[in-house]
Amino acid sequence: MSAAPIPDLRDVDLGSLDFWGRPAEERDEYFAELRRHAPISRHRPPEDLLGLPDQERMNYWAIVRYEDVRNISRDPKTFCSAQGTQFADAPPEFLEASLSFLAMDAPRHTKLRGLVSSAFTPRQVARIEEGIRVNARRIVAEAAPTGGGDFVELIAKRLPLVTISDMIGVPESDRERVVAAADLLVTTSDPEVFGERPPIEVVGEALWTLSSFATELAAHRERNPGDDLMTALVQAEIDGERLTHAEIAAFFVLLSVAGNDTTRHTTSHAMRALTVNPAQRRLLMDDGEERLPTAVEEFVRWASPVLTFRRTTTRELELHGERLAPGEKVVLFYHSANRDESAFEDPWRFDLSRDPNRHLGFGGGGPHYCLGASLARTQLRSIFGELLRVMPDIEADEPELLRSAFIHGVKRMSCTFTARA
Repeated sequence: MSAAPIPDLRDVDLGSLDFWGRPAEERDEYFAELRRHAPISRHRPPEDLLGLPDQERMNYWAIVRYEDVRNISRDPKTFCSAQGTQFADAPPEFLEASLSFLAMDAPRHTKLRGLVSSAFTPRQVARIEEGIRVNARRIVAEAAPTGGGDFVELIAKRLPLVTISDMIGVPESDRERVVAAADLLVTTSDPEVFGERPPIEVVGEALWTLSSFATELAAHRERNPGDDLMTALVQAEIDGERLTHAEIAAFFVLLSVAGNDTTRHTTSHAMRALTVNPAQRRLLMDDGEERLPTAVEEFVRWASPVLTFRRTTTRELELHGERLAPGEKVVLFYHSANRDESAFEDPWRFDLSRDPNRHLGFGGGGPHYCLGASLARTQLRSIFGELLRVMPDIEADEPELLRSAFIHGVKRMSCTFTARA
């Protein structure tokens, strides 16, 4: 049997939607070659997804190895976030309204993250986690009589939706509208989403929907405090300083996207992986309570729900023999880092007993490590614990994936199981 041909790296455009429309295994043929032969490589600007007029677009450096992604994440003084964190370009006002402290550096990042973190008190987190377990049981119980359907609609999207809504205090009547707007912010690269409309118009409407809703809810909670995160946010103080309504709205947008999409898509990818790896599934079913915490880490590594983030250099430096000037765009490829052979033994093996599993699914550490990582883990443990208990024979078909260089998203995925009362 002849060896597979080595991909010609000159033919690869990592910033094109065509590239991100390929299966993950096929994309990784190119990333594997980059990891071996060009751990840092310079590329032309990514595809303009929003149709921005007269905006200077930058070439970028691709970072594909585990250690480099991790080290850059932990060095915000050299690789800053305040000049943008998205792979593709976007108007500055969009970034300000949607990324909150994700696109900030110290000292402003430290202040805002501190204010938000102060709202995640032990009492808040304990209340949220108990709610997650209750909601997971309800969601699975409601799906059990159906015998199957679209796994995303039936199971995967529901727990993150209700978790974030309960946590913030979004009324039942507004939840679908909020999640639909949050979805639009990360799916506008897919032609199915925006149709004939200009993508920048679709994104602008989604941002307005989320920001205006958050501003109204913050004002309401100032007058009528409740037992929810929005109340905690409007009341939180550090050194006598409170968050403005604009800062709360930006954080709400960030939380609506990050809190819904990452857990939702990890759930879908993990369900498909359990279907095509029956031996791993049996291990989990035989001893789920003991194995689930370790299994969840492999779920996140396998899914790598966030594909890319960027940083910008603040000084001249050398990396793997390449000279980088100040102000250069550096893109971190998390899916490649989580498949790095030097960091993970047999990285394309779905292994629920993989330990240690220091994946980068929640970021590479440092000041921008995912604030909601523990809540995401709780959701994944809860939903899969219930799924495998109530629907032990559930199986998922091949997913239909979102075309995106940002979110490793599952649009639709059929599932079947024995219907139960």
